[in-house]
Amino acid sequence: MTSPVEATLAYAEQFHHEDEILHVARQRGLEMGATPILPGGGAALCFLATAVNAKSVVEVGTGCGVSGLWLLRGMRTDGTLTSVDVEPEHQRLARQAFAEAGFSGGRVRLISGRALDVLPRLSDGGYDMVFADGAKQEYPDYLSEAVRLLRVGGIVAFGNMLWRDRVADPAQRDADTVALREVGKLVQSDDRLRSVLIPLGDGLLAAVKIAK
Repeated sequence: MTSPVEATLAYAEQFHHEDEILHVARQRGLEMGATPILPGGGAALCFLATAVNAKSVVEVGTGCGVSGLWLLRGMRTDGTLTSVDVEPEHQRLARQAFAEAGFSGGRVRLISGRALDVLPRLSDGGYDMVFADGAKQEYPDYLSEAVRLLRVGGIVAFGNMLWRDRVADPAQRDADTVALREVGKLVQSDDRLRSVLIPLGDGLLAAVKIAK
């Protein structure tokens, strides 16, 4: 039997519908083992990008393009998405998805490599939004880079912050779960950030940079 809480969460998730382009990109991601953000989390990313009128966005973890599509749809029409991933084949499929959605090559900059090698080369305060959905154990380091990259008023967001119900269970002590709890605590304790944990998809932690 489905509990009322489960039914409510399912209703919230199903409130957000994906078109054929997103559906195809999602299927490619699942086939490639690049599990994409769920529709509720994607819709939240689109909403946040729209709310900050995002022109410059950094994404850690291109996958096969699902989260990038949601971000691009929320960004300004003259905006640029910079997306980093270690898998060139994933990025090739993401580029295909972006083209199918009508986003020109000039709207997306794909960089192949480890995020912690690439992010330090990006400009301080030059971005409106940073979305991280890469290696979970690197999330605390992504946070440090994101705060540097963001302008005041910009948003950092982390995917999988509920991690299949593991984060809320204190008995779960694997390295990925511990790292997710750590980044949550770091965000909560940082006076430069104002945060919210959104229980859509697998959990989305978002924080606005309110001070340098």
